[in-house]
Amino acid sequence: MSLAPPPWLAHALRAQRGPIPWNAVARGALSAGPLLLAAVLAEQTSLGVVAAIAAMLAGINDRPGSRRVSVRRIGVPALAGAVGMVVGTYAGEYVGAVTLTVLLTLVGLLAGGVSAVGPVASAAGTQLLVASAIGAGMPLPEEGWLRAVAYLGGACWLLALRLVLPTPGALTGDFRFDGEREAVAEVYDAVAGLLDAVGTEHATARRVALTAALDHAQDALTGPRLRRYASSAAERRLHAQYAAALPLAEAATALAWAGEAVPGRASAGPRRLATAVRENTHTGPLPAPHRSGPALRALDDALLRAAEAFDRGRGGDLHTRRRTVRDLLRSVFGAGGREYGLRVALCFGASVAVAQALHHSHWYGEHAHWYWLPATAVFLVKPDLGPLASRVLCRAAGTVLGALVFAGFALVLPRPEGLIALVAVSGALIPVATRHFAAQTAVVTVLVLALVMVGGEPQASAGRITETLLACAIVLVVGHLPMPGQRGGGVRSRLAAAGGAAEAYLAHVLRETERPVRRGNGSALRDTFTEDGRALRWTLRREAYRALAEARTAIALAAAELPALARHSEGADEIVAVLERIVDTTTACAVHLDDSGRLSSEQVHRLSELLGELGRLDEGRVRVGLRLPEVPLAGQESRRDVTA
Repeated sequence: MSLAPPPWLAHALRAQRGPIPWNAVARGALSAGPLLLAAVLAEQTSLGVVAAIAAMLAGINDRPGSRRVSVRRIGVPALAGAVGMVVGTYAGEYVGAVTLTVLLTLVGLLAGGVSAVGPVASAAGTQLLVASAIGAGMPLPEEGWLRAVAYLGGACWLLALRLVLPTPGALTGDFRFDGEREAVAEVYDAVAGLLDAVGTEHATARRVALTAALDHAQDALTGPRLRRYASSAAERRLHAQYAAALPLAEAATALAWAGEAVPGRASAGPRRLATAVRENTHTGPLPAPHRSGPALRALDDALLRAAEAFDRGRGGDLHTRRRTVRDLLRSVFGAGGREYGLRVALCFGASVAVAQALHHSHWYGEHAHWYWLPATAVFLVKPDLGPLASRVLCRAAGTVLGALVFAGFALVLPRPEGLIALVAVSGALIPVATRHFAAQTAVVTVLVLALVMVGGEPQASAGRITETLLACAIVLVVGHLPMPGQRGGGVRSRLAAAGGAAEAYLAHVLRETERPVRRGNGSALRDTFTEDGRALRWTLRREAYRALAEARTAIALAAAELPALARHSEGADEIVAVLERIVDTTTACAVHLDDSGRLSSEQVHRLSELLGELGRLDEGRVRVGLRLPEVPLAGQESRRDVTA
């Protein structure tokens, strides 16, 4: 008999690990608390409360990464929150309870659909809903536009701290770069780790880690910029170092696919390159080449090109393509966006309706703080933030703990200075508490209860616990109601995107087999002939692996739901596993084509088997309508030679 907990409970008990982000802790301590103190001294306490709430939400989004990424990760949700504050404030002032409920439900539908676009859009949707609920329910004397300015100012204060304060990574080389340098170095470390694992059972996990490192580095280097191209020598050098890692990653993936052990010194080169990136120095001597096979020859060639790129530092292509408006609209109005929007709208609208009913029946007493109920529902219902049951359990436990802790502090702390200090301490704890949703909830509960008391309301720990448990019940019930259409739309949309990206990558590589190979003096001249094709190939490979990683994440979250929801995504993990093997095999084919100009019979056979298996799986429980490549494989074993 197995004693393992069910997936939803195991997810609730799981916490992230890692070193304490002391820089984020310092920013948290300098954000909400000082803002509130300045507002109290200026006799603008209510605006200070709004600014502190915005700084708190911005602190939740202040995750590890580069400064450029933080501009988008913190700034875009803050703008959405300011809009929500305006909408909520004026709606709460000028419309009745029924109209307000309908309006906020529509806002929930919009925010839910937009959240399907990606993590930043999801954070924007969260702040839009939370701020609209606070604007409609928090009794403040200021106009809506002034509340929005205060909200935006609070978030921008933390963003300014993120951009101005130094970090350890920024002390090496150019001050503007902190997360970028470490992110690129981690790519080379991940390549070395994959090479060490070739031929072992850990190879697949190391390949997944390499994909995550490449995604992280790509995001760090492609953040918002004032100029279209890299504007400094240090930035161009980082771009060149990232671009040089792509052929190394390709060769390492091909070696892992072959499964044959490689010389121990093969991983020494990438590790030296990682050290050179971190210390902003030259590469130094690299290990001697070992050119016994196509993938090893590709690895040695990539090392030589990387050393040359490190020395020149002339920049490089980041191999990204901007998502078009059509792609974004497809995400919002597709199956995943529709299901996401309906789920958020129903839960948010139901919580607003219940809160309005309790408010107008004077269940809250003299203090109109009904916003806590819908704001709590927002953090519970977002599907991309974790399984529903896990988040409900963590939210309930965290709120009870936070409310009890605050009740104890409220008995002994002087007012308002003691409460302001508590806000500052809570802000400093947020970057650490984000590793587990229950811990984050406990810290946020203490911070919000302190803000409410500074704003003039009485101690409300008991009411917050009751409202949170009520929100948990609403979300559990409404979140499991039958939805129109086929359930599991989020997983299906991610699978379809991964399948499309894998198909595009495979079709491009197979088309390369139809190109002639120019030969002169007995040697192939493939480099000059296929350089543009190779750049596109790396872009397509990056898109395929990124889409597969996103699909894996969505499947893992769906599998950790209660059985009533988890059953709708059964079998999806098998499909994505086959897609990963197809992309790995395609990478091995690409490396072999560069070396010999033809596919091996083993590669053709493996691709045929995998495509057949994928077709059979797609006809099972999870039907996503994947399109299979129609490029014939049987005739692709040789290239047409053209004498130069």
